[in-house]
Amino acid sequence: MREYAAACGELHIVSRAPAGAQETHEGPLHLYPVHGSKLLTLLMLAGVARRVIERNGIEIVSAQDPFEHGFIAMKAIRGTNAKLHIQVHTDFLSPWFVRSGVYRSAKVRGPLMNRVRVWLAGKVLPHADGIRAVSKRVSDSISARYGNTVPVPTIIPIAVDATLPAKAELPPHEFGFALITVGRLEPEKRIEDILHALARTGHAYQSAGLVVVGEGSERPRLEAIVRALGLQKRVVFTGWRTDSLALMQSAQAYIQASAYEGYGRTLVEAALARIPIITTDVGIVGEVFRGYAEVLSAPPGDPAALATHIQGLVEDHQARALFVDAAERAARAHLESVGNLAEAIRRDFASLLV
Repeated sequence: MREYAAACGELHIVSRAPAGAQETHEGPLHLYPVHGSKLLTLLMLAGVARRVIERNGIEIVSAQDPFEHGFIAMKAIRGTNAKLHIQVHTDFLSPWFVRSGVYRSAKVRGPLMNRVRVWLAGKVLPHADGIRAVSKRVSDSISARYGNTVPVPTIIPIAVDATLPAKAELPPHEFGFALITVGRLEPEKRIEDILHALARTGHAYQSAGLVVVGEGSERPRLEAIVRALGLQKRVVFTGWRTDSLALMQSAQAYIQASAYEGYGRTLVEAALARIPIITTDVGIVGEVFRGYAEVLSAPPGDPAALATHIQGLVEDHQARALFVDAAERAARAHLESVGNLAEAIRRDFASLLV
């Protein structure tokens, strides 16, 4: 945010924050915390944002999503000269955004609010003066759904640091081929599909195990699945870690089973960490990483396909090496093409004022 503030000249951020957070002004960066329950905070955000807009002559209001925050931003600028800019960080038009599962996989209880969010996006995006999408997949889905009723989205990816930290050892485990997955343990990540895939590999692949890095509401249910599948010796939960990229470098492969992603930062990080990648066809798969060229891809909700890919990587050392080299080249070429992210965001904002 400091980099964005410096690039844009001035940046005011109104956001939910923990109790005790104070209003802060640091050069061009200004922070306005709003405290309280989620519902109360959402009701308060529009009022705080409106005061900030009027007091500082704000020219552009950018919302972090086209849902609750987009609706609040749309209301906050009403009657002002501020432009509305909407950021879209998730593939909310994927059928999996509201789908709980398919016949090939277990059903996962997704947020009922997601159906409301799709409706909200349909109300907010036509009022936007500019839209930022974090991937071509997201941009194309918006254009296909809303056509010329919305601005053509500008594609600006997520920031990823290409500098690798020192390698960190994985937690103690009893398996020889360590898969690692990193992320919030929430329904859309579909970690249970990885667990069922691991169980499908059978006795011939007992050396393969999984390190789960992350925390979230699904952890108790996932731990119960591990016990039910008899995978206690093949799965390790680390909780949240700040050194996930360092841990990746000690694993033999990265795996993710997300139902949908807007971008997929951990895929880029895994490529930089030089480990082969198994992933569902989400986010930047097909844009940055091609299936069966740089990564092994599978449809969401398909543990059988994930199991086949696990078996393939365990068996084929040469394939692992080829995927590693190809994915790293693709990741570094992608990051080089992005260039200075703060400058890209500044240009996107500036285009609204022309």
